[in-house]
Amino acid sequence: MGVAVPGPDPAFWRGRRVLVTGHTGFKGAWLVLWLRDLGAAVTGFALDPPTDPSLYAAARVGEGIEDLRGDLDDPGAVDRAFEAAHPEVVVHMAAQPLVRRSFQDPLGTYETNVMGTVHLLEALRAAPDARAAVVVTSDKCYEPRPDGAACREDDRLGGRDPYSSSKACAELVTAAYRRSFPGGAATATARAGNAIGGGDWAPDRLVPDAMRAGLAGEELVVRNPDAVRPWQHVLSPLSGYLLLAERLWDDRSAAGAWNFGPDPSDELPVREVADRTCELWVEGLRWTAAADGGPPETAVLRLDSTKAREELGWRPAWQLDEALGATVEWHRAVRDGADARELCATQIADYAAALTRKNRANVSIT
Repeated sequence: MGVAVPGPDPAFWRGRRVLVTGHTGFKGAWLVLWLRDLGAAVTGFALDPPTDPSLYAAARVGEGIEDLRGDLDDPGAVDRAFEAAHPEVVVHMAAQPLVRRSFQDPLGTYETNVMGTVHLLEALRAAPDARAAVVVTSDKCYEPRPDGAACREDDRLGGRDPYSSSKACAELVTAAYRRSFPGGAATATARAGNAIGGGDWAPDRLVPDAMRAGLAGEELVVRNPDAVRPWQHVLSPLSGYLLLAERLWDDRSAAGAWNFGPDPSDELPVREVADRTCELWVEGLRWTAAADGGPPETAVLRLDSTKAREELGWRPAWQLDEALGATVEWHRAVRDGADARELCATQIADYAAALTRKNRANVSIT
């Protein structure tokens, strides 16, 4: 018999006051749209969108929520966001999210990803109604394993570049606050793989770079084509964050670290994902390896998500081919004039329906 694959519970989220940091970014925007579909009362706190175009603008993410601007580096601004939101659930996603940028601005990366998390946790301690919090870090928070094996939640933290080590620091800070101040919101950390999906226009990411190259009629330039990464649609880890928050509400023992990665079959070399993306996006699109791969990055990243699968019943509903198909379909439709918010709503509904079908059939996704 297979394992049930639950989706987020609308009854839990309906009317729930949720603070999302980083809602102007790619993943944060998708999360806000899903929470709104579930009926949550959302407050977003972030800087202006990091790209132009952005999913935040294209899908009108600020509509229907309390939309606040502020900097994690400013503890007063973080406190004011909590005062405005009166959150019951907090999902902390605001960050400096790019490895290459962390080499250009290591100080800013540590200020945002480490001290910004401290400011968030300080405000969370003083939030009287907050009962569950998910601090999103990264699969890159782990010390790379020389054997290339998948990382488990109890593996050593590390990171060999400023971005990765800043996320390891955020993990340590969150764990220290959890142990030192056991009252208040049950707080967990979430580590996910390389998320893809419609509306990601960030630089130095494979799929957005392919979208841009195809539209410009240029060749896609790929860094580190032999690097292995865990690829997943953005809705896959987001569903895990929502399930984790639901569990934390009534079960403080869930306050710890959680991996949300794809099936092992979707932990693939960059070159293979580049091939598939080029084939789907524009006829004749080709890629070439960069002459200079840039600053050193981890060669192999894999995540062992056994804990989330066994304890939360979480699984990805879409495999990589479905994730790439949905991503290309989204960008092609927006290019042709479709409404981005409606596209997001449709894909969220499609993803939730896939989870429901798996649940009803009681079939594992393997």
